Amino acid sequence: MIDIKKLLQNPDLFQQALKKKQYTKDLNEIITLDEEKRQLQTEAENLKAEQNKIAKEIPESPEEKKQILLSKSKELKQQLKNLEPKLAELESKLKEECLSIPNPPLESVPNGKDDSDNEVIKTIGEKPEFDFEPLDHVTLGTNLDILDLDTAASTSGTRFYYLKNELVQLEFALAQFVLNKLSKKRFTPIMPPVLVKEHAMMATGFFPTERNNIYNVNPDEDDLYLVGTSEVPLCMLHADKIIEKESLPLHYMAFSTCFRREAGTYGKDTHGIIRVHQFDKMEMFSFCHPNRSQDEHELILSIEEEIMQDLGFHYQVVNICGGDLGDPAAKKYDIEVWIPTQNKFRELTSCSNCTDFQSRRAKIRFKDDDGTTLAHTLNGTALAMTRTMVAIMENFQQKDGSIKIPPVLHPYMNGITKIVPKTQ
Repeated sequence: MIDIKKLLQNPDLFQQALKKKQYTKDLNEIITLDEEKRQLQTEAENLKAEQNKIAKEIPESPEEKKQILLSKSKELKQQLKNLEPKLAELESKLKEECLSIPNPPLESVPNGKDDSDNEVIKTIGEKPEFDFEPLDHVTLGTNLDILDLDTAASTSGTRFYYLKNELVQLEFALAQFVLNKLSKKRFTPIMPPVLVKEHAMMATGFFPTERNNIYNVNPDEDDLYLVGTSEVPLCMLHADKIIEKESLPLHYMAFSTCFRREAGTYGKDTHGIIRVHQFDKMEMFSFCHPNRSQDEHELILSIEEEIMQDLGFHYQVVNICGGDLGDPAAKKYDIEVWIPTQNKFRELTSCSNCTDFQSRRAKIRFKDDDGTTLAHTLNGTALAMTRTMVAIMENFQQKDGSIKIPPVLHPYMNGITKIVPKTQ
């Protein structure tokens, strides 16, 4: 949630910053609501003060005046009673409006309307060269009996999949590889819940704007939500808590299954396992001092790059433009990996600096010299399993239809260095 005090102090600057995110709603509506709320609060406080004054006068007043004062007190009580629902309605409306405002982007975020305006910062590695026509991951997976989309479609519908045989081992190898890497970097490992309450989705900024993309489970009974990323439960680890300043930054990593409805993506990436409703992901999360958040962002990006280089991918780092930024992020980097059969780079990881947007909603603070201060939160994908497996399958396929396993994963593959056709 945005800092309404900063908005009120300099609304024009705030409005200008939000234009970079293609936010066009007039902030004057919020300023007017805040003014109306403050007027009603002052009116309510004056009524209460007058009530208190009368309450002190009543015991010392003669009977005739006492009755007048009692009548006046009753009148004030009714006025206050009439005013309270109006004040509650204004406060609710103001909160709702504030929740709809995205986090203003940092100055280093490029201008742009959509992903076509994102800025490529650097490109690493070389495109793989083939002396044969490369196959896409679906054909490879079907031929090698490691991926079954047809049975998944009849079982669960489109955008679901069965991983089989060596591809299952590959997922666990990737998980173990990243777990070991991040443990050495002092990230605390977490296995979080993937069902959360509405306030957790609201606190992390996924609600209200992303509500259509989130699965709601048993709304009439449990009213829980399946997370689209473990960023949500990781952020809530310190919700409504005060962190010791000396412990910052706090680094966590989580492994979880993630769920996304992919609403609004009809006809987009329906082939294969690039865009699916259910997938496993390893996420990094940081709570840090506000002065350190931009450095933390670069640290998370460097770890993501290290993983890409260890796996041997050809990739590019992209600075996401304002129009392509989600609500919570003040800045975001994507890493896009080359996918040979699509002849283009595809997003594999992202990392975001959410500054104090989530911590203000979730009340995540630390003790500073001047009292309590909101921490900054950051998140980054260590590994998105399905897309990473697509990248491995397509980039390291061989002429005979086999797939080489990146050497960094060999220690976790039980002696398997290549996935070969079952007839070999």
